[in-house]
Amino acid sequence: MGKILSLLNEKGGVGKTAVACQLAYFLVAQGKKVLFIDIDHQGNSTKSITLSKKALVSKTTSSRLLKEKASNIEDASFVLVPTDEELRKMEKQPDKHNLFATNLKAFLDAVSPRFDYVIFDTNPNYDIRSEAALVVSDYVLSPIQLNQEALDGVGSLIGSINKVRQALNHNLQLIGILPNLVEHTPFQKANFTQLVEAFSHLLIVLDGQDRTVAYIPTTTAIAEAQASGAAIWEIKKTSAREAWRKIKPFFMEIYDRMERGGTKHA
Repeated sequence: MGKILSLLNEKGGVGKTAVACQLAYFLVAQGKKVLFIDIDHQGNSTKSITLSKKALVSKTTSSRLLKEKASNIEDASFVLVPTDEELRKMEKQPDKHNLFATNLKAFLDAVSPRFDYVIFDTNPNYDIRSEAALVVSDYVLSPIQLNQEALDGVGSLIGSINKVRQALNHNLQLIGILPNLVEHTPFQKANFTQLVEAFSHLLIVLDGQDRTVAYIPTTTAIAEAQASGAAIWEIKKTSAREAWRKIKPFFMEIYDRMERGGTKHA
């Protein structure tokens, strides 16, 4: 069975989609077969990955996986299940929660053995679509921004994950919270310190003497990569090479944790 990862946050604008796409490109570069499922109705992952021409774009859409009993998918080293307009309507169908999760699980039971990794890019407002993804996932990774609203929302985010783990998916593991769009300003440094003090057990910490906490810096290279459908390391600019030098160890740690079986956070 392939390992299933959901990228989750309860607020938009945190760079979740960029992390999801770049992580998918990274896994493919490691020689892994990746199935990417875009269940964010905004469709930014669909746009960027389609533009990249790195993936085979499936004729099956993510809304179909939720509402129907799909049991097959095209075969390629990198496959994208795109979003569609129908997906937007599904957030207003809470009575379909069990149906969505059951259909998604049946689909992944059938196709995930053909892939090494399945990645979900979830919608920014947590609802039954996001919950369905968590019900079928092995891992969850949560990018957040270093602002007060995001810090205040960490408890709610972890509560949502724990609720699914306790009631619906006992095997769900939180890889960690990943600060994203980090700037070296006094304000963000203070918030970073606050995050470490309050939630150190939820952060991704690299092994080593300095115990570096994983984070993604603000850089135009990531925005440029997403806009052009490229992996960061493919951008032939000094800024991109520098950004990738900083980010690569953190992606390696996320990858290693999933390969090892991950670490469960409370």
